[in-house]
Amino acid sequence: MNSEVPFSERTGLPIPAGEVTLQADLTLPRSPAGIVLFAHGSGSSRHSPRNRYVAEVLNERGLGTLLADLLTAAEEEEETTTRLRFDIALLTRRLTAITDWLGGQDQTRGYNLGLFGASTGAAAALLTAAHRPDAVKAVVCRGGRPDLAGRDICAVRAPTLLIVGGRDTAVLELNRDAKTQMTCRSELIIVRGATHLFEEPGALPEVAKLAAEWFTAHLRSNS
Repeated sequence: MNSEVPFSERTGLPIPAGEVTLQADLTLPRSPAGIVLFAHGSGSSRHSPRNRYVAEVLNERGLGTLLADLLTAAEEEEETTTRLRFDIALLTRRLTAITDWLGGQDQTRGYNLGLFGASTGAAAALLTAAHRPDAVKAVVCRGGRPDLAGRDICAVRAPTLLIVGGRDTAVLELNRDAKTQMTCRSELIIVRGATHLFEEPGALPEVAKLAAEWFTAHLRSNS
């Protein structure tokens, strides 16, 4: 991260979400253009190196980021963790609670909000956008599973960017189908040669660039 750009950072931030308290890392540039809340995929957390890389690129572009765990440490250790990681209803409730929390804090109130969802987290992001249409102004999904959002995907109003690897063929078809169902402004961009985790050289930087451009355009335009 560029040390010349002033940032405010808070790590291990406790956020109440119903019956549990979740942990999050908040980074705010000076006068952010908006704030992007990350919804991680199955088996991932706020420590995901891929999402942290994308978050740093967004920070450099003047966007605030909140990387939050959607499961508690105890839930991550339980034998039921696989089930919980695919419990889209649970993940959506918690992501929605974090969205509401951001809107009520002095430090983050008043900034336009975007959601960045990866894998199964994309479904939670889309459902949260559908449930909080006045709060969520833009969505980006990376290698997402929008099919897991069900029929509610039609209720998403926020401009939505779907980014999929060209070699992630099964997920690509799911995203193509989801785009035909969406009534909001939406775009599907295929990163050529990339697989599901965008591990190929240049693939993740391309995702970060596309996300930064989408959020910058749509969060600023709603200010």
